[in-house]
Amino acid sequence: MRTRDIGLAAAAAALVLDQGTKLLMLYEFGFVHMGPGQSVSVLPFFNLVMLWNPGVSFGLFPASGPEGTVILATFQLVAIGILGWWLWLVKHRTPAIALGLVIGGALSNLIDRLVYGTVADFFHFYGFGYDWYVFNVADAAITFGVVGLLYDALLKPETPQSETGKE
Repeated sequence: MRTRDIGLAAAAAALVLDQGTKLLMLYEFGFVHMGPGQSVSVLPFFNLVMLWNPGVSFGLFPASGPEGTVILATFQLVAIGILGWWLWLVKHRTPAIALGLVIGGALSNLIDRLVYGTVADFFHFYGFGYDWYVFNVADAAITFGVVGLLYDALLKPETPQSETGKE
């Protein structure tokens, strides 16, 4: 299997898992009818919360109105295109999987933005004086993808080879 195919499989997995959990949460469990801030306690450190995020990660750059949504969607499409091009050229498994996770997560959040005008977030971890942002599977895939890219860039540098192949 080519490395780009591995990355494409990671992208498909992130996309399907995120859209699947969103459909389950919104329509099967009825979260689409929940008001902002309403939650369901699952564990002492974890709640399911209905939050519509008009921005990108951690609520940054919130879109206001249809124009803002178009700008964010356009930015996402450009970023997905650049990452897809990078995936097409990558030669190693770790960055291929990492890029696939970022692409799949971005595509899934883009689907939300185009369908709902905003992104659905549900998962809220907290406890021991710590309160994490509400997120979804796509956000987690993007985060793990970025961590994978950083790992590959910082901890697994490629060994340089001279142009002639001689030392």
